[in-house]
Amino acid sequence: MNDYVISVLLGIIEGLTEFLPVSSTAHLRISEALFDIGLNDPYWKMYTIVIQLGAILALTLLFSGRVIEFIRSFPSGEDGKHNFWNHPLTLTSVAFVCTAIPSLLLTSFIGAHLESLRAIAIALIVGGIVMWVVDAWSVRHDSAITEIEQMSLPQAIWIGLCQVTSAVFPGTSRSMSTIAAGQLAGMTRSAALEFSFLLSIPTMIAATLYDLVKSVWPGFHVFRWTKPGAVPGLHNALAPVHMDAHGWIVLGIGFVVSFLVALGVIEWFLQWVRNHGFILFAVYRLILGTLLLIYMGRLTAG
Repeated sequence: MNDYVISVLLGIIEGLTEFLPVSSTAHLRISEALFDIGLNDPYWKMYTIVIQLGAILALTLLFSGRVIEFIRSFPSGEDGKHNFWNHPLTLTSVAFVCTAIPSLLLTSFIGAHLESLRAIAIALIVGGIVMWVVDAWSVRHDSAITEIEQMSLPQAIWIGLCQVTSAVFPGTSRSMSTIAAGQLAGMTRSAALEFSFLLSIPTMIAATLYDLVKSVWPGFHVFRWTKPGAVPGLHNALAPVHMDAHGWIVLGIGFVVSFLVALGVIEWFLQWVRNHGFILFAVYRLILGTLLLIYMGRLTAG
């Protein structure tokens, strides 16, 4: 398939799935198999990082007004009833730290062992069941937290720790884990979704930049465990990528498409969740995970 067409399709997939609770990692891995491309190839690995930045830019632009509002009102808040420890900026920062440190520690040991399509399929199914059950439970119970300004520090810590599952188990979905955690903590669908988006900004920026630096700078590592006998600094390092005009165009197409699609998806997702909830995405995860398991079973049998 033509590289330009592949770039458009991957950009659409990234923009569609990065913020929906269906796992962008799972969809990119499935795309790798369908399009017969190696996402571990130095160029395509860099490509997936760059198109993530396109999605991040879309989210940052859409939530820039909300972030500026939080910065301006720090630490007392718009109502003057907040303090340093319960202001949304602090809660977001605490949740981010509770995600980042355990994720770095755990993925250093687990890493690629759970990145197989079979493991991703299981994570899709389990996550779909969890999402369905939690959303149904949340509807039957009155949620006390209708906006993120009402959140507490323990709730932010809980959501940050739950987000670790998406880093350790590819296919879980960062959005799914944070939204479900928020609902379990007593947040409404819209409040849980808004905090998920807000937490996504520092989490995705840090994770994407970490992947980029780790890939192009062989000596860089944070809490990384190296197997006995392994050569330090060579794990996940990219070989030199020689860019020509064709490579830059393919990269640019993916970035722009991911950015534009993510812009539309985020707005649509907010409206959909307010009116319909998350059941649609839970069903989609169950179907996709089941089909993926059947596909892997046939490959094994063949």
